[in-house]
This record gives sequence, structure tokens and C-alpha cells, in this order.
Amino acid sequence: MPKPLRVVLVLALVATAGTLIWYFGLRTPPEPAGVIAVSGRIEGDDAIVSAKVGGRLREVSVREGDAVTAGQVIAVLDDDQVSARVAQAKSGVDAAAARLDRARRQIGVLEEQLAQSRIGVDQARLDAQGRVDQARAQIAAAEATLAQAEANWQQAVWDAERFETLAKEGHEPERIAKQTRSQATALEAAVRAARRQVEAARGALEAATASLKNPAVRTSQSAAIEQQIAQARTDVTAFDSELARARALVEEAEATRGDLSVRAPFDGTVATRAAEPGEVLAPGTPIVTIVNLGDVYMRGFIPEGDIGRVKIGQAARVYLDSSPSTPIEAEVTRIDPQASFTPENTYFRDDRVKQVFGVKLRVRGAEGFAKPGMPADGQILVEGDTWPAAPGTR
Repeated sequence: MPKPLRVVLVLALVATAGTLIWYFGLRTPPEPAGVIAVSGRIEGDDAIVSAKVGGRLREVSVREGDAVTAGQVIAVLDDDQVSARVAQAKSGVDAAAARLDRARRQIGVLEEQLAQSRIGVDQARLDAQGRVDQARAQIAAAEATLAQAEANWQQAVWDAERFETLAKEGHEPERIAKQTRSQATALEAAVRAARRQVEAARGALEAATASLKNPAVRTSQSAAIEQQIAQARTDVTAFDSELARARALVEEAEATRGDLSVRAPFDGTVATRAAEPGEVLAPGTPIVTIVNLGDVYMRGFIPEGDIGRVKIGQAARVYLDSSPSTPIEAEVTRIDPQASFTPENTYFRDDRVKQVFGVKLRVRGAEGFAKPGMPADGQILVEGDTWPAAPGTR
């Protein structure tokens, strides 16, 4: 056989062998009907954990790869400044409470004084009216005595004049005339005394009438005490508000103290540790990143032509490169509302057929196997309720 023919024959045999090897060993068989293939990578929900307040980081109790539970303290900041704020706020509460207590006790004292003042007003009014009535009675008695004295004096004067006339005529003794004149003189003195008593009684009435003004004076004192009570009550309201603000500051400071302990938001695994003890952190500075490895999903893309067959809740399977023949049960949990382009910027009509939609396949029962960042392949069951007997190469 000529050499060129042998070369052609060898090449043909090599090509045939390669084709057979590719077809039966390397070729990816087409997906069965009712199944859509998707490729992508494993992703997970993570949280960048940071402190709400700034300060010096005193302790970080976890490292990369450590498992954490929800609420577990993973870092602590120094509390020196916060403790000082708490102490200052509590001091403000004590001071405000003391001022409020004094104001309330002052109200009690003033109210007692007001009650005594009102009693004094009533008693003074009764006493003053009694003195007025008594003075009027004394005036009436003095005027009656004066009238009687004047009548007696006038009668004595008339008798004295008559007996003096009779004595001059010799009808009565001179002695009797002198006696009647002496009696008239005495009665005149009694009239003057009675008039002075009337004047004294009238002066007492004026004094008693003036004393009626004393209750008004006492009433003004009561009004002044009422104003003091009103001011004290205003002070109580102000001090009560001050006390409420001071207590709010204490609560805020205590809450800030609680924020110094940084806790894990959910069960997961520490992916990164971004801060070390001794560092001074601003509020929101990342300390660790936590990933929930028990709730991961595969993120992939489906061509626009097939996306209409995919629905939320459809059954799916995910295959990892570490175990390409072992399916992991999954479920379609998200379909992007907008398409993406591959490449991103498409300016030609032929390229626009390459639009794709992102989907999420929630993986179930793959904790410890499927980790974020791993490449993976998947299948979505878009027709029927059971998987075909021959799901591709898987």
C-alpha cells in the first residue's frame, strides 16, 4: 500500500476514534424534554456585621470559619466613655428628682399656709363685725345716758331758777334755792361726762369699722400665697419634664452600652474577619462577615427564549463539580424581572437574541457541601411532576 494512502487511512482511523470518544465519553448529551439546563455558581446571603457606635475594639471572639448562632456576642467595644455617660445621666436623674421633690413639698407647705390664711380671714371678718356691732350698741347706750342726763339737767336748771325766784319773794328758804342750784350744776357735769362717753363710743365704732379692712388685707395675703402655689406647680411641671428627659438620657446611654456588644444577626459561619482588637472603629465599620451556609442558592442565567417556561416554585436540581453525578434538590425562588445582555452592551440585532434572565435556585439539604463561590450546574423541571428517567449526563 502506498505510503500516502497509509497516512490517509491512519488519519481517518484517528478521527473516527476521536469522534467515538467524544460522542460516547465527552459529549454533553442533550437535556431531556421538559428540562432546562442552567449554569452558574453557588451564592449565599451574608451580613457584614458592624457596631452601631464608634469606639475602641476590645475583643473579637470569632475567627474565619467559626460557626455562630443568632444573638451570640462576637465582638465587644470599650465602655469607658459610655459608663461615664450613664453615670452622668443618672446624676442628672437624681438632681431632677430632688428638685421635683422639693417643689412638691413646697406646694404642701404653701397649701397649709393658704388654709390657715383663709381661716384667719374668716375669723378676722367675724371679729371685726362683732366689734362694730358692739361699738354701735355702746353708742346707743351712751346716747341714751346722755339724753337722760340732759333731761335731768334741764329739769334741775328749771327747778333752781324757780326756787331762786321763790326764795327772793320769801316763799322758800334760801337754803333750798342753793341746793337746787348745786344739783343742777352736778347734773350739768353728768351731761358733759355722758357726751364724752358718746364721743368715745363713736371713736370705738370708727376703730371697729376700720378693722373690717383687715380681712381684705388677709385676703391679699392669701392671694399672694395662691400665686406662690401656682408658681410651685409650674416648677413641678418643669422639673417633671426635666426628670423625664434625664431618664430618657439614662435609657439612651444604657442602650448605647448594649450596642457595645456586637451580636450575630443569624445562625451562620464567619467568612471574613475585618477588624482586630485595639482598632478604633467608626460607627458602621465592618468587623466580620457572616454567611448562612444552611440557606444557599445557585445563581444562573436562562436564555430569553426559554424563560417563559420557568416559574417560581418549580422543582430543580443542582450539581457541584465535586460530585457531578449527585443531584441536590432545589427550587426556583426568583426570576429577574428584567433581562440582561451577554455582552452587556448590544448594538446589533443578531446579538440581541443573547438576552438572558437571572434565576435563583434555592438549594435544600446541602449544608456543608454547597459553599458560596463554587461553580455549579443545574436543571429546572418545567414540564410534569417527575424527573425524566435520563436527566442528561447527570
